[in-house]
Amino acid sequence: MKNLIFSFILMLIGGSIYGQNLKSDQGHEHNPYYSTVDTTKLKVSDAEWKKVLPKNLYLVAREKNTEMPFTGKYWKSKTKGTYYCAACGNLLFRSDAKFASSCGWPSFYEPLRPNSVEYHEDHSHEMDRTEVLCGRCGAHLGHIFNDGPAPTYKRFCMNSVSLDFQPDKTDKTK
Repeated sequence: MKNLIFSFILMLIGGSIYGQNLKSDQGHEHNPYYSTVDTTKLKVSDAEWKKVLPKNLYLVAREKNTEMPFTGKYWKSKTKGTYYCAACGNLLFRSDAKFASSCGWPSFYEPLRPNSVEYHEDHSHEMDRTEVLCGRCGAHLGHIFNDGPAPTYKRFCMNSVSLDFQPDKTDKTK
């Protein structure tokens, strides 16, 4: 509850992107670091990221901003598929691990691979949280909390703008 109240306070006071309805349609044609198959850890400067990422993604991924709750493209999506890091294409989550949460952001109970994400202590905004970063490029994805469903009881609360989504292909011949 404290996190939800905090989110609304941020929305009210403003900030570099608070209060904006962020879009996560990225357009990767100018991003040479984007790959959904390469798992090589990236060491790219923020100045370079600023050149290749859309502004809204840069603000979240590199400056650790957040999108307004209940506005992101994926927060209530039920489409089956795979979620990737919008900055680098790293494989992150399956829709099977996504669950309906009242927090206002897409929520998952586990990443697809243990090394898909990294964790860092976050004491910003007078809160003690655990930040979730992309395991390949270090992009800020969101935070993890201990109030999710079984089997992990974790809630990976992610920014939609930090995610790309590839829906499952369906067999149309049946």
